[in-house]
Amino acid sequence: MQSMEEMIQAAQKAAEQIQSQMGEMQTKLDAIEVEGTAGGGLVTVKASAKGRILRVAIDESLMKPEEKQMVEDLVTAAFNDARDKADRVSNEEMQKMQGGLGLPPGFNLPGMG
Repeated sequence: MQSMEEMIQAAQKAAEQIQSQMGEMQTKLDAIEVEGTAGGGLVTVKASAKGRILRVAIDESLMKPEEKQMVEDLVTAAFNDARDKADRVSNEEMQKMQGGLGLPPGFNLPGMG
């Protein structure tokens, strides 16, 4: 049987390992790119799975003053599409990491869902 001190040390070591893995996961998520689109590809937004916007591309055919409102709507839709994809990828990666820790199904660590 382990002493209380050994159990505390084991818990601290496990917490450090989880913290390290979370840092690695954040770095990995920032390197994964997703792309949101709107208007049949006329507007695209690239973002990291962590949610950082990397670039926006707007087709030249939309560069007319009378199209301003539509362009704004398409950019908004593309941002939202990219954000949704980033959230899905992030959740999938977090689930993989959580499964690798041997935690029971449905158990959520703070910051993991």
